[in-house]
Amino acid sequence: MSDIAIYFSIMAKEPINRPPPLRVCTLLYNNLLATSATLPVEMLRTAEAADRAVNPNTRGIAATTLSIDDRPITSPSGFAISPSATIGEIDHCDIISLPALWRNPRPALQKYREYIPWLQHQVREGATVIAVGTGVCFLAEAGLLDHQPATTHWHYFDQFQRDYPLVALKRQYFITQAGNLYCAASVNAMAELMVHLVARLYGRQAATQVERNFFHEIRSSFEPTSYFSDNVEHHPDEQVVQAQIWFEDNFNKPIRISDVARQFGFSMRTFDRRFKNALGQTPLKYLQRTRLNNARELLQKSNLSVAEVAAHSGYQDAAAFSKIFHRQFGTSPMKYRETVRAKLFSVH
Repeated sequence: MSDIAIYFSIMAKEPINRPPPLRVCTLLYNNLLATSATLPVEMLRTAEAADRAVNPNTRGIAATTLSIDDRPITSPSGFAISPSATIGEIDHCDIISLPALWRNPRPALQKYREYIPWLQHQVREGATVIAVGTGVCFLAEAGLLDHQPATTHWHYFDQFQRDYPLVALKRQYFITQAGNLYCAASVNAMAELMVHLVARLYGRQAATQVERNFFHEIRSSFEPTSYFSDNVEHHPDEQVVQAQIWFEDNFNKPIRISDVARQFGFSMRTFDRRFKNALGQTPLKYLQRTRLNNARELLQKSNLSVAEVAAHSGYQDAAAFSKIFHRQFGTSPMKYRETVRAKLFSVH
């Protein structure tokens, strides 16, 4: 067989319509939260694998970690992460991830000033940016959020508002969108945002697969038309919103409502009154509902035992959890799982 014949024989077996890979660039800086740096890429790779099972020409993921030089960065967890390239070596990114920072973001903003003009250029070229927690400060420093909605971690709200008065800070939202700029208040919110982006990139079936694989990070059902958490009602009491976000991030831990009230500067009486005025229920009732909603999601989407579901939802006593669940939903956890499971895992 001639060389030309061999070439066309090989080409006939290869997919010829595969689009170029999606370049996903994660910016590195000292003191970043490693989970917020790795999770977006892990979720996108899961979506890619799910879609490739039914579509051989699916768009691949080309993940790159970037820094201003080739030195590894350190994280509070003790992990050292090395960049695979510098920003000077990369001309184009489809998606840029800005991880969250531990504590004060100012040192990183000063040390990594070279990111600012690079981000401005990438956004002008059409890149989608996902910023988590205080990683949002890089977008704000670049002026990309001026007169645009944004959010950040609740602990940094006041300082963020002072530093960036032109940004339309939306304290009541977990996730905001301004064109191709997405801000997530926490790692949990970022996981929900990634499901939305996965659905846009790879479709509903891949998004469902991502939800099933990352159920610990995702608390609410997939909603393709919503950019915001369905678990938080929107109201003008920003201190209550901050407490809600704290409950959403910590519901699986042992919690004393009186300790949370003190953390946010309330007496118990005032804490109860403010929650009732904003949400029509006490903080304890809100926490209970958050835990039960999480339990319901785990029963739907995981193979965890009822005792494990209880523990993941903040209940140490499985029997007490089952009683509370039955009182809330009118059925036992096991019967609830049996009712919804066939429908959830059916192939459409």
